[in-house]
Amino acid sequence: MRLADFILGNIEPILTEWEAFARSLKSGATMTKLALRDHARGILLATVEDMQTGQNPAQQANNTKGDGDAVGEESDRLDHASALHGVQRVGSGFDIVEVVAEYRSLRASVLRLWHKHHPQLDINDIDDLIRFNESIDQSLAVAVGSYTNLVEQSRRLFLAILGHDLRDPLNRISMAAQLASRSANEDPGSAKALSMIKTNTETITRLISDLIDFASTGLGSAMPLTRGPVDLEKLCCDVFEGFCFSYPQRTLRFHSDGDLAGDWDAARLQQVVSNLMRNALQHGSPEGPVDLSVASEESTVVLSVCNEGPPIPSERLGKIFDPLMRNAVPEESAARQASGSIGLGLYIVREIVVAHGGTVEVTSTTQAGTTFTVRLPRSQPD
Repeated sequence: MRLADFILGNIEPILTEWEAFARSLKSGATMTKLALRDHARGILLATVEDMQTGQNPAQQANNTKGDGDAVGEESDRLDHASALHGVQRVGSGFDIVEVVAEYRSLRASVLRLWHKHHPQLDINDIDDLIRFNESIDQSLAVAVGSYTNLVEQSRRLFLAILGHDLRDPLNRISMAAQLASRSANEDPGSAKALSMIKTNTETITRLISDLIDFASTGLGSAMPLTRGPVDLEKLCCDVFEGFCFSYPQRTLRFHSDGDLAGDWDAARLQQVVSNLMRNALQHGSPEGPVDLSVASEESTVVLSVCNEGPPIPSERLGKIFDPLMRNAVPEESAARQASGSIGLGLYIVREIVVAHGGTVEVTSTTQAGTTFTVRLPRSQPD
């Protein structure tokens, strides 16, 4: 019996094994029969249709990659059922490992039951096995894709809503602190308390902004920009003066040279400069200077921030811009908590710079210290 015919004639036993395996998983232990079977019947029927449809070598390659749109209506139906299954499993609390395990179990069940009824293989059976595995691989790829897409969308939506909902009470706290400071007496304790409220409110506001930026950039998504004429010298000077006021005990130096005008997003570049300066102050030597430099270089502008102190280990340089990278280093936990950092600053720097068509690099040695160098084209790349 051909494999496709066997599946059609034995859908119920196959679904019974699918249901039993799904129920054995932690997430499926309390689910109903209907929920456990989900779109399994549709996946099996679409798999049979796909197996019974002829395909050329190019279609076979696309089928294996899960590109049903390039194969035919049968693969489209398989993709549709598989995508719905992936989304449904997110809502049921399955993790991605459990989803993959379901497909492994389905593949094993079908082949084991078929072999029991058809122990001797012939040349047609080899082709059937190839087509069946191609279809299951396609279905798995689509299910995993729809699962991860929904999880990513949910993550980004959660962070965006969280940031939005937290900003309003923080703004009210900040306004209340400002009003209280105007009527406060000369009591040193009151002045210190108001200063702490202001400082910590600013820290939380910055963290929320980082979360919103992180939520707005997914895999393959560019940081949104609002371009306009920008004088980078003035922008850097304003940011620099703010850090001088906030860190009067540190040695900060600023140098600029040449024509520093360009077509950029001013607010985003303020984030770049602020995040690099904050990173240098947090991780550099407390006794050493932090240098901010910006200079003209033909069609680009080069911005750099340099600090002294222990070099970044070479094995971490390649991952320094990855999100939450700093959180993986236990010895930096105390420094992160003291500075209000969650490890997104350098990631956001990279995303902003890349969105402008520029580059950001880091060098770090014991002799020269750590330097982050940003190169920005003056105008939007074609």
